[in-house]
Amino acid sequence: MTTLLWSLMGILAGAFVALQAPINAQLGRDLGSPVAAAGVSFFAGAVVLGLATIFFARLQGISLNFRAPPPWLFIAGGVLGAAFVTNNVILVQKVGAATLIALLMTGQLLAGLLMDRIGFMGLAVREITAGRIAGVFLLMAGALMIRLY
Repeated sequence: MTTLLWSLMGILAGAFVALQAPINAQLGRDLGSPVAAAGVSFFAGAVVLGLATIFFARLQGISLNFRAPPPWLFIAGGVLGAAFVTNNVILVQKVGAATLIALLMTGQLLAGLLMDRIGFMGLAVREITAGRIAGVFLLMAGALMIRLY
């Protein structure tokens, strides 16, 4: 049952990415700037996450240790996320939602395979198998089919 729940959460998160791109693209058109739309999106997300952090920390009775992580960890995820959202705002209008999602999934899968292979940031090391490589090629083929046909 737990595996099913995690899988459904992953599918839901993927749907959120698909919804977020055209919503932010419309915001970018209305504002006149895709970068501004990404900034507004991040600001709204930061407010929601800040409130959720306070709520759950108090609920769990924990105190966050902001001195533990190295300083670059406070910046890296936000920089990558900003680039991701800004690219989505721009690309969804150029290639369409389905193609964008297929390309994003391909990039995520390729990066995931490499991160698994080297055990990036403490991940368990997982080999790159023929089945995993076939999966990447099938996803890339799917992205091309969605884009071209």
